[in-house]
Amino acid sequence: MKMAEQTYPTIKDLISLPTISSPNISDDGKNTAFVKRTADWNDNAYKNHIWIFENNNGDPRELIEGTSPLWSPDSRNLAYLRSADGGNQIFAESLDGDSRVQVTDEEEGVSAFKWDPAGKGFYYMAPSNESQDIKKRREIYGDFHYAGKEYRNHCLYYKDTSENGAAHPLTDGKDFHIHEFDVSSDGKKAVLLAAPSPDMGDYFKRDFYILDIEAGGLEKLNVDKLLGGGVCFSPDGSKLCYAASIREKEYYRTRIQDSTLEIFDLHTGHRTQPLTDSDSTVVPLRWTRKGILIKWQDKTNVCMGLLSEDGTVEMVSRDGFILGASVTADGKHLSFIKALPNETFEVYVDDKKITDENSFFNSRLKSDREVISWKSHDGLEIGGVLTTPAAFDEDRNYPLLVLIHGGPAWASFPIHSGCFNDKYPVETFIEKGFIVLEPNYRGSSGYGNEFLKANYRHLGLGDCDDIISGVDALVDKGIADKERVGVMGWSQGGFISAFCSIYSDRFKAASVGGGITNWRHHYANTDIPWFIRMHLGNNPWNDQEIYEKTSPMTYIKSACTPTLIQHGEVDARVPVTNSYELYRGLKDMGVETELVVFKGMAYSSEQPGVNRAVMEQNLGWFLERVLGE
Repeated sequence: MKMAEQTYPTIKDLISLPTISSPNISDDGKNTAFVKRTADWNDNAYKNHIWIFENNNGDPRELIEGTSPLWSPDSRNLAYLRSADGGNQIFAESLDGDSRVQVTDEEEGVSAFKWDPAGKGFYYMAPSNESQDIKKRREIYGDFHYAGKEYRNHCLYYKDTSENGAAHPLTDGKDFHIHEFDVSSDGKKAVLLAAPSPDMGDYFKRDFYILDIEAGGLEKLNVDKLLGGGVCFSPDGSKLCYAASIREKEYYRTRIQDSTLEIFDLHTGHRTQPLTDSDSTVVPLRWTRKGILIKWQDKTNVCMGLLSEDGTVEMVSRDGFILGASVTADGKHLSFIKALPNETFEVYVDDKKITDENSFFNSRLKSDREVISWKSHDGLEIGGVLTTPAAFDEDRNYPLLVLIHGGPAWASFPIHSGCFNDKYPVETFIEKGFIVLEPNYRGSSGYGNEFLKANYRHLGLGDCDDIISGVDALVDKGIADKERVGVMGWSQGGFISAFCSIYSDRFKAASVGGGITNWRHHYANTDIPWFIRMHLGNNPWNDQEIYEKTSPMTYIKSACTPTLIQHGEVDARVPVTNSYELYRGLKDMGVETELVVFKGMAYSSEQPGVNRAVMEQNLGWFLERVLGE
């Protein structure tokens, strides 16, 4: 019998590839829970299911639909979030499955939670109770300004599982919005990372508050830094660890942010940054008795280690991409999610792989992803990922597609994962004869703070040089066809794609997804104008020249590249007006263009059918415009 010929994954296959997240190990080190997200094509929705790996043997088993699994302090019960009563609620059940209870019934659901260290209840975040004043204004003005969770402060509540009554509000009525929190191991205090409101414009006003849980007192710490995530107490509750900017926050009002790890002594007020030699953003995961579990990016690897207060780091993982991790209080047992080069993510427990997600590729062809580097036109070294077919021929000229990541403080990695790319079907492009270059242009993360800041007041221009020099390097090697090159990307990647396709005539076709096209107009419409000031050094009213110099629309008269434009209708970060302007400009210049606006979609869609449509449009666009099919 003739064996069936192997093929690359289809677009539907790529979207169906499960995404693994949220590992959590019980404090006795015996059980691990994690979440697997899959596409349900019948319901046209993504479903999250919790899986558990018990007693460090056998295979993981599916437990129930839900997210955010957390083991109880005594390791006997598992809590998680599950949709009920109009929002995500906390559920808890025993390991043997004999008991399952719904703990909360919040009207708008729970956003995050932690077990009481004594195991008797839960601390959780939920939208505040609506004040009578807001209710009255909604009655007068309607829902436009006041409807939706984004306009409600998230507060901290406590619910004792032995009680049948309502939850106890701990911060409800306080004039701030909690982004995240931690509780000390003795249960006496909580630390809150909070801002005056949920408005992203309050990013510069975020600070830490210490809540005395018993007395109800609240102390603001006045940390004059831009604060990142991962705040956690030391085991004895005397110190905090968190990600923070290197300099005081005022400096970054017109500068690109760089961050490190900081430790705050609650008794003395003294702050230290133990990783003075680190040249990467470090995220603390948990402070254990053995040290602080941290992760950081080193070029295209995301590493993990245990940090001592003196700054020494015991490496835990150096190769591959660590997506998430959980560690026991004593620091002796660890579960984590990791993808090695040319693989997708797997779950590990104490270095033992317990899943087999890469079996997805057993009956399929798979592209090869290689980390490469080249010099940009100004001499700056640029890295990136080159994806080639399984039977790659170095003596052949291939049509080339350039896929540009968003951010800009993000990167492309040599791994297979749909969670980082639900817009562009790389494996299908490879099957059709393309090779794909994903540049880690200036401003990308993982290459040091100076590289992160290298596109300051140089957005678009420097990025475009990095992209074109990468194309030239592949052309010079004889593996890329100079006459058949396309460019594509979403968000910041969409901005750079628009800039490259308008500023340059090097591309046969372009796809601009959710991209910025005019910084001045974008500044007035986005929910994060401070981010633009960080990168351009000023607002458009005080420095119109820099906004014009770095905007694709400034160069629209030279546009000649056929361009597909895609955008989510309700994208607040990059409003769809950007795409309307680009479309009108290209049409007026007589350049072939198509505009597709996805109804109800923000940055990404929660419907696999919509993501499939996005991918299929991109595939068809480049097949026709670059390959002539």
